[in-house]
Amino acid sequence: MTAAGFKFRYAGAAFLVALLATAAVTALLFYGHNADTARLGTLAEQAAREGISPELEARASSIAAHAADSIAGAVRAGDASGIARRLQPFMDDATVASIVVTDPAGAVLFRWQRPAAATPGALTAQASVPVRMLVENIPGAATPATLATLELGLEQAAPVPAVSLAGRFAAASAPDARLSVQLALALALVGALTVALIAWRALREIERPLDSLIRNVDRIGHGDYTRPVEVHPEDALSGLQQALERMRGRLRHSTINKAYLNSMLNGMADAVFITSPDGVIKLTNSAACKMLGLSEEEFLGRSILAVLDESVRADFDLAQAANETRETVVRTRSGQTIPVAFTGSRIESDDPQFQGNIFVARNITDRKRAERRIRYLARYDALTKIPNRMQFHHVLQQTIARGLRSGQVLALLYLDMDRFKEVNDTFGHGAGDRVLEVLAERLARAVPQDTVVGRLAGDEFALFVEGLAADTDNRGPIAQLARTILTEVSRPFQLNQHEVFLTASIGIAFCPRDAENVIDLIRNADAAMYYSKQNGGNTFAFYSPEMNAAAVERLMLKSKLRRALERDELEIRYQPKVDLRSGHIIGAEALLRWRLPGHGDIPPSHFIPLAEETNLILDIGEWVLNRVCADYRQMQSEGGDPGRISLNLSLKQLRQASFILRCRSVFRRHGVSPTAFELEITETTLMADAQRTVRLLDELFAMGLHLSIDDFGTGYSSLSALQQFPIGTLKIDQSFVRDAAEDAGDATIVRTIIEMGRSLGMEVIAEGVESRAQLEFLLRNSCLYAQGRLFGEPCTAKDLLLLLTRQATGSAPFAHLLRAPAAAAAPRLA
Repeated sequence: MTAAGFKFRYAGAAFLVALLATAAVTALLFYGHNADTARLGTLAEQAAREGISPELEARASSIAAHAADSIAGAVRAGDASGIARRLQPFMDDATVASIVVTDPAGAVLFRWQRPAAATPGALTAQASVPVRMLVENIPGAATPATLATLELGLEQAAPVPAVSLAGRFAAASAPDARLSVQLALALALVGALTVALIAWRALREIERPLDSLIRNVDRIGHGDYTRPVEVHPEDALSGLQQALERMRGRLRHSTINKAYLNSMLNGMADAVFITSPDGVIKLTNSAACKMLGLSEEEFLGRSILAVLDESVRADFDLAQAANETRETVVRTRSGQTIPVAFTGSRIESDDPQFQGNIFVARNITDRKRAERRIRYLARYDALTKIPNRMQFHHVLQQTIARGLRSGQVLALLYLDMDRFKEVNDTFGHGAGDRVLEVLAERLARAVPQDTVVGRLAGDEFALFVEGLAADTDNRGPIAQLARTILTEVSRPFQLNQHEVFLTASIGIAFCPRDAENVIDLIRNADAAMYYSKQNGGNTFAFYSPEMNAAAVERLMLKSKLRRALERDELEIRYQPKVDLRSGHIIGAEALLRWRLPGHGDIPPSHFIPLAEETNLILDIGEWVLNRVCADYRQMQSEGGDPGRISLNLSLKQLRQASFILRCRSVFRRHGVSPTAFELEITETTLMADAQRTVRLLDELFAMGLHLSIDDFGTGYSSLSALQQFPIGTLKIDQSFVRDAAEDAGDATIVRTIIEMGRSLGMEVIAEGVESRAQLEFLLRNSCLYAQGRLFGEPCTAKDLLLLLTRQATGSAPFAHLLRAPAAAAAPRLA
């Protein structure tokens, strides 16, 4: 039997057995799977119908209550478009099927029905709630009348809770599973026995010819080519026996000749020179001819020294070169020099005609070019082609040493771009790299010809001017140079068909006045640069020792701030918000304070920017939310009504992907309603990414949170932009309130904000009220709410609870401040 017949016979038998066994197991498993699936579907439908209906009805009531609260103001004002706008977040909920708003007389104010057809088998729930205004804590005020009725319908498919059905499914499928496993094991055992039998028979048939082949291979491996290989056509390995016999015949008749040697040499990529013991070339390969541009006949009879460049021949020792690898240079016919790695070895033989040396020359031009490139990149910036930090430090150190010996002064200018990150974020890193390239070119043009300019890191550059006289004040010429550089930097950059205007901050330090070594000089110039940046940028500053102290203090504050949470050094103070019509507290703003042991209170204006820089603002923000929720719960449990508590929200918190989920988790953990809180957002944060921000704020509003714009009037939002956001409150910045009673311009701004807020249906709160004159001005202009030191310093949760407790007994805490001005302003308020 041939090898092919052997393979087909046993391979076919094994394949047929495996196919039958697989088909049987698959049929059984398919049958069991269908039975299990049918049982599981029946149980899932039953469990879903039992559990989801009460939960769906509760959810319908909750959503309807939120929707009723959100449209109360619009219903009262008769604003149909406002009703639709406030209900839009609820209509976006995929489970809400219909919303109908009717007035007490039964007239339909708003009707919406989801156009999609009802899902077969879906569960539905209906909820109807009254639409009322919030109850205000005014003595004698009655519960407000029902403005309308809101009916809301939900539709949701009943999910199958797999976890609750696990026990039922396991019990139902256990008999079938055991039967399937037993049958599968039996079939696997039969298949294994069948395959073992086939393998045993196959080994019996190949054992004898395989032993014969091993013996023949061992003999040929030892160089015995005389005895032929035994070939038996009936053996399964007869084809392999014939191939081995053919190989033996070829090995027996093959010889190493000159043509074979030449083909091997010419197949090498490196140049090969075979010489006599005295260095005369006897043989070369085609790679040598190609490298040097010479024919093989031109090489023969010449000394190996003839291929080397004249500059290296004097140092070439034949005896030494024949036993080592070195780098040298060869010269071509055209006079071009090529660097090569030259490796030599001796040919040892008893026959003098075969004695000599072999030299192999490998072209290392690419390697040398790469080494030069690496050395260049180690010292120069690849993007701007100017010295990098290491090279700049090296040159600066040499210049400082030279200046100290000659008694001359050196000026170091340290430059950093202002808000350069915005370029990368807006236009991409490619555009940022282009800005840095153009900036390096501008700096090179703006400074004297021999001035060294270096790129130290990112958008940080430095340059130094040497040879300044020690007996004169050099600040004037250096200041003029700094102004010239700032002027060059402030010229527009062209980025993607856009003109972008950038500025820079420069710090200047002198050697030896400010420092006598590289590290201290750069550090001091950097401190002066940071001082310029703190003063708004686009300016320069000369170093003074106080700048280092400020930089060290700032670094220490950063370090201490990281441990402030662990050491419980942060505190919350509450500044009451007062209703100017009654003197009642309607809420409070939560203010963060940092009481650092040994330093006293650190102002928020100092540590909040540090928290923003280090991303600690995320952890601090979550701590504040947890503490405020805990305080709110405590005040409620002790009989106080805190009203609505405001918290400040930073841009980094709003950009956090999990911010909304974290808020929900905190409110749920403390058992407080989101409707009791208000998030204050600055105009800058609001407009940073308007499209994304409006989606996030809509989600927060749908959750029940109130939203307000803090420090209104100091940003750049427009009226049309404000209408996009679900904002309920405007807070007039204290910088306008401070002089509103005396300054006509500020007074106009405050009146305009009050009127604008009223026209948009928003509450308006004046911040920073500190005097009776400011209070009277606000009353005359119908501002209903205020907060500030006139009503007391920000207090602890305990002190706020005392005020709320007194208010609950019917005594308005700040009514005495409103008596005199209220009487004068009564006609206006009416």
